[in-house]
This record gives sequence, structure tokens and C-alpha cells, in this order.
Amino acid sequence: MLQHDAEDLLANVEQGQSIPRLDSLLPVMKALIADSFLKHSVEGVRVSVAYCLSELMRISAPEEPYNDDQMKVIFELIVESFSKLSQASPQYYEKALSILETVAWVKACLLMLDLK
Repeated sequence: MLQHDAEDLLANVEQGQSIPRLDSLLPVMKALIADSFLKHSVEGVRVSVAYCLSELMRISAPEEPYNDDQMKVIFELIVESFSKLSQASPQYYEKALSILETVAWVKACLLMLDLK
């Protein structure tokens, strides 16, 4: 249930919010990049984390929400989530599609190329 709360919260934050409002997201931002989430053994948790991280990229665009090393790990997780587009599970498919749309919208592929 907590993962859905984070997803809903981030999905409803508009891009270009004021700095104080973005600062209020720092606890969520820090929690999402913990190894316990990024390398979680449950596939659904990793997809949810990728979704939340893509929303943070959207919110903070054109700035990167994390440092380069963290962004590399985040992009690996996001690319992993794209494999869910071929699965029959509507839960994973819809999240993966949303991640893909967000990555395209914020032109995150350009950020990926900058990170090599």
C-alpha cells in the first residue's frame, strides 16, 4: 500500500514546483535510491520504484534529481522495467508504459547518453 501512496503522490506533483515543495520530497527521493529498493527481490517493487524515479525525473526536469552515478543505476532499473511491456500482467504493463512515456517526455534518453 505504501508504494501506491508514493506513486500517487509523485504522479500528482506538477513539474516546476517551488524549491520548498521539492525539498519536501527529499525523504522520498533518498528512500527510493536505497539498495533495499533498487535491488529488491520482488519484481513489482522494482517496477514501482522505477515508476517513482521516472516521476521524480519529470518533476525535476530539466535538472537531474540525482548525481551521475545514481542516475546510471536508475536508468538501468528503468530499462529493466521496459521488459514488462511484453508481459500479460496489466499492473506491470501500465506502469512500464507510463515510465516509457515519461522518459520520452523529459527526453531522458539524452541524459542517458550524457552518462555513457
